[in-house]
Formats: sequence, C-alpha cells, structure tokens
Amino acid sequence: MKTSAHQINWFLFLSFIILCSCNQNDKTIKIKGSDTEVNLAVNLAEQFYKTNQHYSISVSGGGSGLGITSLLNGQADIANSSRPLTDEEERMFKDKKIELKTVVFAEDATAFVVHEENPIEEIDVQTLSEIMSGKIQTWKSVSGLDLPINIYGRQSSSGTHSFIKKKLGIQYSPKAKEMTGNAQILEGIKIDKSGIGYVGAGYISKNPHQNKGIKVLKIKANANAVAVSPLNPESIKNRKYFFQRPLYQFIPVESWEKVKPFIDFETKGMGRHIIENSGYYLIN
Repeated sequence: MKTSAHQINWFLFLSFIILCSCNQNDKTIKIKGSDTEVNLAVNLAEQFYKTNQHYSISVSGGGSGLGITSLLNGQADIANSSRPLTDEEERMFKDKKIELKTVVFAEDATAFVVHEENPIEEIDVQTLSEIMSGKIQTWKSVSGLDLPINIYGRQSSSGTHSFIKKKLGIQYSPKAKEMTGNAQILEGIKIDKSGIGYVGAGYISKNPHQNKGIKVLKIKANANAVAVSPLNPESIKNRKYFFQRPLYQFIPVESWEKVKPFIDFETKGMGRHIIENSGYYLIN
C-alpha cells in the first residue's frame, strides 16, 4: 500500500513544508488545492527537493476551489485542481488581469467504495445516480442488505464533488455526509456497513489484500456494459472507465519561470515514475 491511513490523515490537514536556508522569493513555490492531488504533490515535492535544495516548496490541500481562490488572492504559485475552471472563475481571473497557464500532469480514476461486508461487487451508472441523489435509499434492491444507504461525499469546494455531480447529472441527496477529505471518507466506510463513497484511486492500494475494511466497486457504464475497475491501468489507458479524469495545475504566468523546473520534473523527469507508483496514471 502506497501510504497508511495515518499518513493520509496527516497530509490532509497539511503540513508538509520543505524548508531550506535560502529565502529567495524566486525559489519559493507555494502549491495549494485539490485533496485528490495532495499526497501526490507531497511525494513529487519531496523528490524534487532532493536534487534542488535551493528551492523551498510548501504543499497544502483543502480542495480545488481553495487552490483556485488562493491564486486569485495571490497566495499560491500553483493551484492543484481535479476539475477545470468554471466560467465564473475564468471571468474572475480575467477581471483581475491574471493570465494562467494550464498543465495536465496526471490522470485519476475516481473509485466508489463500500464496506467490505457489502455483497455488491459492481454497479451500473444509472443505479449509482439514483443512490447518490437519494432516489434509492436502502441496499435491499441493490445488494440484498436490509440496511439504509449512507452516502459519504465531499464538500462543495471539492473538485471531486463537482466531477461526480456532473458525470451523474444529479443533485446530491440532502442526507449525504460532507467529509473534508478522501481519507475521512475511507475511514467512515470502514466502520459503516451501510456506507458508500467516492475517493481518488491514488488513495487505494492496487493490492486488494491491503484495502482492509473497504471494497472497490467495478463500474458499468450501462446495465449491459462490461464492469470496469478503477484500479486497472489497461482500462484507464484505453479510456474505458466511466469516472476517469485529468488532474490540472493552474499557474499564473508571472510564476511560470519560477515553477517550470518543478513542472518539468513532474511531466518529463522522475516525476512520471512517482505518479505511477502513487496510484495515479500518466497522460498518454
């Protein structure tokens, strides 16, 4: 398993700061935003620093919306985001005369997870949309469990929250729990036999034996389609998984020259191996 639940929780409330004796502003990089990307960003920053110790890099999560707002307020050099900019956000950057560069540096597959004792193994998108919207409220007709369904989701500032809502074409059930991060969703479902939630695939081990307490569902695009796992690299490569998506980094043009060595490390250098080893996927 790539990281323990304890480590994930620690990262969520970030926290990770790489410091060096040099305090030059042109070597200080602030990265904020997506919780889906935060563990990956930490791993990338750690490895980059090993060969670039004249840089000072800080990484923090809190959601895609927070990262984008930080750019608008001049509080970050890179905003990690698991969704594209909204029309309103693009207008705000334009109004503030902040020109951005966009980097798509990796791909994620959002996984739906349930408690390990739930008999369900796969689910189609239509049934999933009816669960997440609250139309189906018990597991009886879905997996045979005579239990109510408890939905574990993210806050509205989360890019994953927006992504799932858009892909399913729904409004979330008002009963859905709003959790602060992927790790909190996983921990909730491990102790709740009624639970279902969504997390970035990078938070789940590719080894099923290391995912104690949870089960990752295979997804069918429709009732007659083949069920596809978010943990199958070949399926992601061939774009067969319904909930796969690009991961973005938005960078103000004025910060570009400063952050370019780090971006090159991610997209062309050793960072590509870190992306794969962290449970995410390369852009083909």
